[in-house]
Amino acid sequence: MFSPFVVLLAAIGIEVGATAVLPRTRGFSDLPWSLLVLGGYAVSIWLLAVVTRQMSVSVAYAVWSGLGTAAIAAVGAVALGERLDLVKVSALALIILGVLVLNLHTAH
Repeated sequence: MFSPFVVLLAAIGIEVGATAVLPRTRGFSDLPWSLLVLGGYAVSIWLLAVVTRQMSVSVAYAVWSGLGTAAIAAVGAVALGERLDLVKVSALALIILGVLVLNLHTAH
């Protein structure tokens, strides 16, 4: 029905959204926000599991974790006021490069 990459991108988006609102849980003491975060993580993991029916788990997880990490760093810098310096940008670029290399290697 949907391409596994589309489902994987949905999983990443949901996980990033849940992580972005994680500070609002106030250490999981605010129940509505906590339920939203936990529900988002559950849906994201479920979608990741669905993806592994058509994609190797190593590639799916590398893309999910790598792009998710890069995306939440960008959200943190843009929306949450976190500092984004050269070291952080370089490390994120290496993560993305690693995901790309893994995908290209798997394709051959």
